[in-house]
Amino acid sequence: MEPKSLLDTDVLSGLMRKTPVALNRARAYLADHRQLTISLVTRFEILRGLKAKRANAQLAAFDSFCMSNEVLPITDQIIVRAAETYADLHNRGQLIADADILIAATAIENGLVMATNNLADFGRISGLQIDNWLA
Repeated sequence: MEPKSLLDTDVLSGLMRKTPVALNRARAYLADHRQLTISLVTRFEILRGLKAKRANAQLAAFDSFCMSNEVLPITDQIIVRAAETYADLHNRGQLIADADILIAATAIENGLVMATNNLADFGRISGLQIDNWLA
């Protein structure tokens, strides 16, 4: 059985664009799991892009996706983990975007594998399991 994963924004974008490798991976994942899982931060990142482009049809499809899948909230434990991750990255001189830190903290705190193509940034985070769904 495939481990439960948290989809990063790049993977979700790939699914929305119907990228074959992302669709195949999602189909295989959904054979083991009832739903896909994203962070509330990923919801924000997708929403802001679609709203900025006034992509109303895509917005409706994305809202439907969010209603039928799992969108994990940002809890205090996630904020604390994100702050610890930020401090670690800062001290090593390897900072990444705050949004990515929050998404990674969501995965770690929920015991999920990070499904992403952004290996350069997420690979810097201690304790984060990564699986590239776009490779």
